[in-house]
Amino acid sequence: MTFEPKILGFLCNWCSYAGADLAGVSRIQYPPNIRVIRVMCSGRVDPSFIADAFIHGIDGVLVLGCHLGDCHYLTGNYEAEIKMNALNKLLQLINFSERMRLDWVSASEGNRFAQIVSEFTNQIQKLGTSPINNKEKNSEIRDNLEAVKNVLEDSRLRGLIARQRELVNDGNVYGEQISAEKFENLIDEVIQNEFIRQKIIVKIKSKGKSVPTIANEIGVKASEVLEHIVVLRSRGLVDVDEINEEIPTFISIMGG
Repeated sequence: MTFEPKILGFLCNWCSYAGADLAGVSRIQYPPNIRVIRVMCSGRVDPSFIADAFIHGIDGVLVLGCHLGDCHYLTGNYEAEIKMNALNKLLQLINFSERMRLDWVSASEGNRFAQIVSEFTNQIQKLGTSPINNKEKNSEIRDNLEAVKNVLEDSRLRGLIARQRELVNDGNVYGEQISAEKFENLIDEVIQNEFIRQKIIVKIKSKGKSVPTIANEIGVKASEVLEHIVVLRSRGLVDVDEINEEIPTFISIMGG
């Protein structure tokens, strides 16, 4: 029996949704696996929505907007591209990047819409059901996706993403520009560090654990875990739970 994936599609109101409507009116055939959420602009799609969809067992996510340069809101799809690029970097860390696709469809491209949905459905069918549906790996995958979602909701990464076009194209208040390559490296560094920190928080959200235990569970050197614990404590997100035989355990106090 052929696996029928559950695919979620975020379609912008002005172009890709109209393209999907044209495909329907024209009776162009494409797989019925996609469930559509209509948004005013692809730039309105928060990457954390996609992480949340994966947490709830969606097999693949499509984000479709207007072609670059044709956005109804001028720059919305450029913002979408920046956001999805950051999301893709995070999803690569947990082998989920092939389950998300960003693309462009105009209101007159019913055939293109059908082609993209068909291609993506075939791709997800080859990948198989989402790993979160694997009972043996469910806990590990869910922890990773929760860490990804937490990073995407963190103000540090969101602030960088929001200012990327401004800092690369226009410069800061002093007129100083950052090269696209340097900014990408900065984003990479932030993503790597914040992902590890959020994995730590996920692991200690309900029970205090020692640095060696945390290191073993997330596959990171104990010395590196300790460095991140220091940062998290300075942010008021983690604190000492108890000390046993001079070995401290740490617990998340997010929202406390």
